[in-house]
Parts: sequence; structure tokens; C-alpha cells
Amino acid sequence: MMTVTLRVLLILVSVTTMFLMLRKIRQSKIQIESAVFWLVLSLVLVVFSIFPAVADFIAHCLGIYSTANFLFLFAIFVLIVKVFYMTIHISQLETRIKELVQKMALDEKKTEEREQGMEEADEGTK
Repeated sequence: MMTVTLRVLLILVSVTTMFLMLRKIRQSKIQIESAVFWLVLSLVLVVFSIFPAVADFIAHCLGIYSTANFLFLFAIFVLIVKVFYMTIHISQLETRIKELVQKMALDEKKTEEREQGMEEADEGTK
């Protein structure tokens, strides 16, 4: 069974997370795709805190003795999955940055070569 303190804490944290995410979306400081994860997570936690029987049932089905242990395990698992997907995204961004830097270097080299060619042509006509 979930204690009243844990229920109140979950409700406060979940509602605060939802409020902060909605505020950041309105301020255009976070993309909606990124905020959806946090909004869904906070909604799930609100459901668990308002209807603790759901968390109790899932914990019992998984063979976890304490509902609080289930909630911590759930949070850890979700955050590990989030970190994994963020790692993939960061890796993709690093690859894109590397390709852009290489393209910029090649473009800069071509521009320098053109400028040198024009300077040599100007000197040849003098």
C-alpha cells in the first residue's frame, strides 16, 4: 500500500512537471516532441498517485513486494530508456555536425582557390 506522503509527493511532482513542460512549450524553449515524453510520464505518475490500486496491481503482478519499490523501479527504467534514446539522438547530431564541418571546410578551400586564381589572372594581365 502506498503511503499518503508518497501519494502527495507524487501528485506534487507530477503536476509541477506538467506545469513546467507546458510553460516551456509556450515560451518556445522546448520542442513539443521532447516535451511529450515528460508530459506522459507525469500523467502516468498522477494516475499512479490518484489511483494507487493500479500501481499496487502492477507491482503485485510483477512480484514486487512494495508499491514504492515498483514506482522507483518504473522511474529508473523509464529514465534509462530516455537516456538511451538521447544518446542515439546525440550521436546522430555529432555525425551531422562532422559532415557539416567537412562540407564547410571544402567550400572554404574552393573559395580560397578561386580567389587565388582570380588574383593570379589579374597579375597576368598587368
